[in-house]
Amino acid sequence: MAGGCRRAIGISLGVLLAVLLLAGGVAAWGWNHYQRFADAPAWTGEPASVRIERGDGLRTVLARLRQAGVVAGHDLEWRLLARELDAAGRLKVGEYALEPGITPRELLRRMRDGRVIHYRVTIVEGWNFRQLRAALAAAEPLLHEATDLDDAALMAALGHPGQHPEGRFLPETYLYQRGDSDLDILRRAYAAMEQALAEAWANRAPDTPLRSPEEALILASIVEKETGQAHERPQIAGVFSRRLQKGMLLQTDPTVIYGMGSAYDGNIRKRDLATDTPYNTYTRPGLPPTPIAMPGRAALHAAVNPAPGDALYFVSRNDGSHVFSATYAEHNRAVDCYQRRRNCPPRAEAEPQQ
Repeated sequence: MAGGCRRAIGISLGVLLAVLLLAGGVAAWGWNHYQRFADAPAWTGEPASVRIERGDGLRTVLARLRQAGVVAGHDLEWRLLARELDAAGRLKVGEYALEPGITPRELLRRMRDGRVIHYRVTIVEGWNFRQLRAALAAAEPLLHEATDLDDAALMAALGHPGQHPEGRFLPETYLYQRGDSDLDILRRAYAAMEQALAEAWANRAPDTPLRSPEEALILASIVEKETGQAHERPQIAGVFSRRLQKGMLLQTDPTVIYGMGSAYDGNIRKRDLATDTPYNTYTRPGLPPTPIAMPGRAALHAAVNPAPGDALYFVSRNDGSHVFSATYAEHNRAVDCYQRRRNCPPRAEAEPQQ
């Protein structure tokens, strides 16, 4: 009888061992399968995206992934992986890229860390506000909340009622995500310009004729429109600063063009220079009443730190650069040469930039 008990115990131990070995094998197979799932591509199609909305839990996110075409893994494996990554309950709202080759592990990490898809919109130096509004209206997938607002209503929506919008937004490239609006971009660009202008004004030359940051912004906008050559900005600012100090008319075409508005057809004529508007610096002294464009940081710096010298005039060489002159006689000779193409001294066309 004792022998029978020993045989029964031996059989039971054998069965138990077999079960344990089988369970261990299944567990090892399951673990390997889970690891392959976590680190194998979950998406092999064309680039796409999936969104997490406010209030979405992991179950909803998984349903969105399935709807998008993600077939990798069982939902249980996704839940286990989310727990392993401490992502369950911490998925951030936003739009996430489904890139070819992305793994479930990397996708959940992005969702946990809020690494959403970012889009770009660029405000170009020298743009006016009309051009900025057109660029924002064309930007996708930006929400367009300002489309039906006129300029005054738009500035009120930004929290600056009664302020003219021209020149108030810093030219830069701004990142945004799906769900952001044009007003969000404008708020950021406005704050960036306020900061850039304050920094420039704090570092202004002690002998500047400008009396306020507002005047600095206006002059910077003129400098921005007068030249596309970065090294010339301080020289251009120097000419206008000396003219302001001497009480001379600024006589700058970009302000006249701005004052013409939609009447400007690409050409500026003598009658345009003689037609008085608040922005005609041939007929009115001092700076115009508002900026005429959006200046960049370099133009802001140049406006408050003009280059020293005695030049009071400049004329375009028609290649983006300018000739600077200290006297009206010198200026007329430069105009004859570079604009009228006559009376050029030998090798004038090859003059180095001043």
